[in-house]
Amino acid sequence: FARCAACHKVGPNPARAMGPSLNGVVGRAAGSQGGYGYSPAMKASGIKWDEASIDKLLQGPSKLVPGTKMIFPGMAAAQDRADIIAYLKQFGADGRKK
Repeated sequence: FARCAACHKVGPNPARAMGPSLNGVVGRAAGSQGGYGYSPAMKASGIKWDEASIDKLLQGPSKLVPGTKMIFPGMAAAQDRADIIAYLKQFGADGRKK
C-alpha cells in the first residue's frame, strides 16, 4: 500500500490527501466518497468497486476510466495488486479494521 499512500489514506480519521480516502472502498460506487472532487468521468463510470474492478483500476486507471484524475501509471504484478486489494478489504467505511 506504500505506493497508494502517497495519495490515499485508510484508517480512523484519515488525514486529507491528494486522493479520496479508501476506507470502505470495496462495495462502494466509484466517485461517491464525500469530500473529494472526482472527475466527471469517474462519477459517470457506473463502477461499483469489487475485487475485479479494483484489480483493473490498479492495472491502469486511465485504461479503465479515461479522463480520471488518478495519475498512477499502473501496477503490472498480479500478486502486488491482490495484496493491495486484500489490505483494503480490511477497512470498513469508518476506517476500523473488520
